Amino acid sequence: MASQITASMDGTLLNWLKNVGDNVNKGEVIAEVEADKATVEIEAPEAGVLSAVSVQPGDEIKTGQAIGSIGEGGAAAAPAPAKEEAPANAPAKQPVVVAATPGAPAGTAARTNGAPPAASTTEDGRIKASPIARKMAEEKGVDLAQVHGSGPGGRIVKEDVEGFTPSAAPTPATTAAPAPAASTGLSAPAARKLPEGPDVEYIDLTTMRKRIAAVTVESKQWIPHFYVTSEIDVEPLLALRKQINEGLPEESKVSVNDMVVKATALTLRQFPNLNTHYYGDRFVRHKRINIGIAVALSNGGLINVVAQDADKVTLSTMAAQNKAMFARAREGKIKPEDITGATFTVSNLGPYNVEHFSAIINPPEAGILAIGTAMKVPVVKADGTLGVGNRMKVTISVDHRVSDGAEGAQYLQAFKTLLENPMRMLV
Repeated sequence: MASQITASMDGTLLNWLKNVGDNVNKGEVIAEVEADKATVEIEAPEAGVLSAVSVQPGDEIKTGQAIGSIGEGGAAAAPAPAKEEAPANAPAKQPVVVAATPGAPAGTAARTNGAPPAASTTEDGRIKASPIARKMAEEKGVDLAQVHGSGPGGRIVKEDVEGFTPSAAPTPATTAAPAPAASTGLSAPAARKLPEGPDVEYIDLTTMRKRIAAVTVESKQWIPHFYVTSEIDVEPLLALRKQINEGLPEESKVSVNDMVVKATALTLRQFPNLNTHYYGDRFVRHKRINIGIAVALSNGGLINVVAQDADKVTLSTMAAQNKAMFARAREGKIKPEDITGATFTVSNLGPYNVEHFSAIINPPEAGILAIGTAMKVPVVKADGTLGVGNRMKVTISVDHRVSDGAEGAQYLQAFKTLLENPMRMLV
């Protein structure tokens, strides 16, 4: 009996790593999907033979959509053609199973006033193009927005890039301002005329930057943030970390950020209301505490990986898991579980010599902790004398629809107590 392979998130299928007819093992990576912020690997749900695929590289997919199936050995269908476009006698695609209501049909990009659109786009504004066409366009310096796609649904294929004539491209004078990345329900600001001339260049938004723009606009427009800041003595934390890491190999060492994430999760046990999300007419309180961790990427942008059950796993286990997720995120090879299920987030700018900052909440979460740099500062000791201490400022941003200032302050007070008495994290 065949088992369906389903998409774990929205995105574009980049490629199949197995051909129809190939044997696959359970958990083996068989496909790659370009999601909002990185390349996500899709694993085989069970062992068997890749018996059919219902989407091809370049196709847009939705969460829960059936993209292929795995059957028992010997039940495989003929291998799918390797060409970018299916031949006329190819079998029809399998029915699509979608977990959520699909969006409207893909639109087209209108880049010139009164001129027909060049490139077909998806509903979120992403140009339809095969991976080969994208790579070739990047190498040749071709703007895909100016290329007419001859593939299925207007998708750009490599022949379109090869035959593209730059002289046919619209001039900057006729280029309109881009549409908003996503609808927020509020009136969009008036379109501004793009600057022109030799002193400016045009840079297309990446999928990640579009997603960041949409999420942060949604958060700041709809979530009423309030902020509470506290200063924490981190001398005990740094001393415990040094003691833990003595003699450990580099790959097993615990970071300050690991300890902060652990303290964040343990404190949320005392304040379950802050592990609650707002959904208009009701709250959803999460029983698991999964901490999102903001990771800066070397090529720009950021992605939040998720420390699952951060209040329960040991500190050493969490440290190892976090290191592995950070590496996958920076290599652009994350797993679906790396970036799903966060109930609260930590953003740490400690490595960048930042005294303190306020972070933007990730919808639908109710809060986020912003961690500054631990700094040597003058302090007044208990006996009234002046000395030097190691202090770190932490700011919590809270959704005022879910909680109030007093609870935010109480959370920080408990968080501060835990970091200043870090041995409690180990029991």
